[in-house]
Amino acid sequence: MANNWRPSRRQVLWAGGLGALALGAGALRRGDQGGAHNGYFLSLQQALKEAGLYRPTLVLDSERLHQNTGRLLSHLNNHFHYRIVGKSLPSVPLINTVRAQTGSRRVMVFHQPFLNLLADKMPDADLLLGKPMPVNAAKRFYAYHTNRAFNPVTQLQWLIDSPQRLQQYGELAAALNQTMRINLELDVGLHRGGFTDAGEVGLAIQSIRQHPQLEFAGFMGYEAHVSKMPGMVGGPEKAMQNAMEFYEACLSAAKGVLKDSFRPEQLTLNAGGSSTYQMYAPGAPCNELAVGSGLVKPSDFDVPYLADHIPAAFIATPVLKTLDSVQVPGLENLAGAWPVLDPNKSRSFFTYGGYWKASPESPPGLTTNSVYGRSTNQEMLNGSDSVQLAVDDFVFLRPSQSEHVFLQFGDIAVFDGHHITQQWPVFQQGA
Repeated sequence: MANNWRPSRRQVLWAGGLGALALGAGALRRGDQGGAHNGYFLSLQQALKEAGLYRPTLVLDSERLHQNTGRLLSHLNNHFHYRIVGKSLPSVPLINTVRAQTGSRRVMVFHQPFLNLLADKMPDADLLLGKPMPVNAAKRFYAYHTNRAFNPVTQLQWLIDSPQRLQQYGELAAALNQTMRINLELDVGLHRGGFTDAGEVGLAIQSIRQHPQLEFAGFMGYEAHVSKMPGMVGGPEKAMQNAMEFYEACLSAAKGVLKDSFRPEQLTLNAGGSSTYQMYAPGAPCNELAVGSGLVKPSDFDVPYLADHIPAAFIATPVLKTLDSVQVPGLENLAGAWPVLDPNKSRSFFTYGGYWKASPESPPGLTTNSVYGRSTNQEMLNGSDSVQLAVDDFVFLRPSQSEHVFLQFGDIAVFDGHHITQQWPVFQQGA
């Protein structure tokens, strides 16, 4: 006879809770890690209260942003053009602020509605697609593009990753009678698509030159893998060397096709990313570097090559409820065991929203509870008796990334070190 028994939710909770307690009992007792907000977060909390922002809010520190753009410019040192990564800074006022601070009008775009938005709101921008779009997404861009001050013929580059997609774009250009600039994606080691053979790159450039409505605009080689390469395979330096050698080979292929018309200074030769841009030195085959996340530094970018950048963005959310214990449904009788095993599980704080790509930053000592589970509605955070939080105080979390996360909270609250001075709208999906 088949056994169709399945554990109930309460039985699962019991098993999980007992397992967690057993593991805790076998480990060394953790010390009290709790505390209060430091001066910075106390100022930020006061600014939010003054602004009446008692809801989950994405806060951007404008002074820290400015410090990061200064570090960026110092490292580039006029050796490379700078391209702003739009998906990591998804707000027109934010991008305009970075443009003003860096002097760049180059932006990388990753989503068709955002492409239309920037072409409309930022008609002087130089736009490069950061990933290949389905050809019908490109067609949709032209159907909804209305601002004639932005000229796609000279200000937009479509990214192409294969001969098949190149053929599709050639057919679209002919059907629309539209000149399209083509940038070729190179697989410089990330292995997420793109051209993998310099000879094939040369053939693609030949095809572009033979098409009356396509123009070759350059290359894009993204190497996010480089900073993560372990020493056993040569480390970041070897991975970067391999990436640049392939980039050089593709440039040679371009020169072989273009011959006397080869002008690398007139091409967009894009590379880099937040975690790698500081590895580039004069003499690299690229002429522009793309950086976005490094200007706000979410936690995924805590890498050695960004050590001199500082976090500039936080999620702030009010505390809705506090409990002087940790209560798990079905395990109420074990509530007293939590703080015995770990003093940092003495109290519970329920926040307005939660389950973001983020980790508690302030006050110190807060953690989620894997037995209780996560919640996008009211997240439980646990802390010690030393955590100084009351109802209507704020918890601050540090995002692990900026792309997508920035889009979840409505307008960005801009903090100048003392007050919330502006609220910047984020990208909207649009057409």
